[in-house]
Amino acid sequence: MTDPTAASNPGAAASAGTAASTTAKPRVPAWRNATFAIFAANGFAMATWVARIPAVRDDLGIDPARVGVLIAGLSAGAIIGLLSSSHVLALLGGRRSLHAALVIQAVGLVVIGLGAEALHSFPIAFVGLLIFGFSSSICDVGMNVEGSLIEHREKRTLLPLMHAAWSLGTVTGGGVAALVAQFDVVLSVHLSVAAVIVAIAGLILPRFIPKHHEDPTGEPTEKSTLRDRLSIWLEPRTLAIGLILLGMAFAEGSANDWLALAMVDDRGLDHAEGAAMFTIFTVAMTIGRVGGTIVVNRIGRVPALIGSAVLAIVGLVTVILIDNPVTTIVGIVLWGIGASLGFPLGMSAAADDPKKAAARVSAVATVGYFAFLVGPPVIGIIGDSIGLLNALLLVVGLIVIAAIASPAARESGVRARAGKVAGTDAAESGSSGTASGTGSSGTASGTGSSGSGGAAS
Repeated sequence: MTDPTAASNPGAAASAGTAASTTAKPRVPAWRNATFAIFAANGFAMATWVARIPAVRDDLGIDPARVGVLIAGLSAGAIIGLLSSSHVLALLGGRRSLHAALVIQAVGLVVIGLGAEALHSFPIAFVGLLIFGFSSSICDVGMNVEGSLIEHREKRTLLPLMHAAWSLGTVTGGGVAALVAQFDVVLSVHLSVAAVIVAIAGLILPRFIPKHHEDPTGEPTEKSTLRDRLSIWLEPRTLAIGLILLGMAFAEGSANDWLALAMVDDRGLDHAEGAAMFTIFTVAMTIGRVGGTIVVNRIGRVPALIGSAVLAIVGLVTVILIDNPVTTIVGIVLWGIGASLGFPLGMSAAADDPKKAAARVSAVATVGYFAFLVGPPVIGIIGDSIGLLNALLLVVGLIVIAAIASPAARESGVRARAGKVAGTDAAESGSSGTASGTGSSGTASGTGSSGSGGAAS
């Protein structure tokens, strides 16, 4: 209904609109920045565990096959968390879900450290990884849903940059792990200190996430039913996007699980050098995600995904087949850049319709994280026979499948319509700006660019 006062007094309407905008907008930068920080905290926690896998292996005195079984504990917890994540988010909301997930993730790190180093207990370390995997996946889905909602609210691509923040967290976590390994810091002490950092992040950062009373299109949100959330699994596009995540998560996850250990066992590096190789991979992924935002905006999701798959295949094959330090580093860099965009673009594609974002992100992430469930034991068992690096040839085949499924990620639904509207608005604003010589559109686009660190959609 139109307000007659506003109709007769355009100035008052403009003032009211400005006031409404002023009250609604201040939450968005804090919401966005907190979400970036949550991505970084989650990446820091994951890299803290991953980079210390060789130390966990040595403390427990187990072979690669048993390491694979141990990592399967994390994978099993992750799958349970992913299958329940959409229901947890529907029950608790994003803010409380992320509070709980980060704190429980910290508890998992402490249990892993005590189980492996202090108690030398495989079962306790396994339980720690179950806890860590469960909470990590709840956090993963929750932060990606928040990221997609922010993308819709701000009408620009941000998820690759948020995943770059995750990679930056892994760079930090991996770098710290390499440093403490060099100085022989006790594993349980390292993981406990890291856990305190993650817990503090979990207690503070989600406070800046708003309660979503309406979706980014401005329509009131409706509580999804269990039937609605389960029906997502029957959508062909959702399942195809899941295949993209299956291959590209395997490309990323195989480095997380096995790169440091493969460098130690198959290339003869020490623990610190193996952790450093993993850190190189995470740096390459961070660069790929920051630069990838520009690439995606120029050429679109599908070409970006196919190009990423090609780079990942070339890099991975180089690492597997060529035993040369310089060539190995080059291969790891290509592998990291190639693996950088698959996961965030798959998540973004799943969230094209914000009303079903949580359920679809949960579904495709579950398919993608299936790699983390079956991958570690399979690669560990194969690696026992032919070496860990040769076992990674399995990953190459999965990346090929991801490339074939890439057309499913083409923009659709609300995101596609928003893009068309944004393009039309930009053209009209440009015309009016040219005519007037000033124009508010220039101010709006300038603010948008600086707000995302230079990544406008």
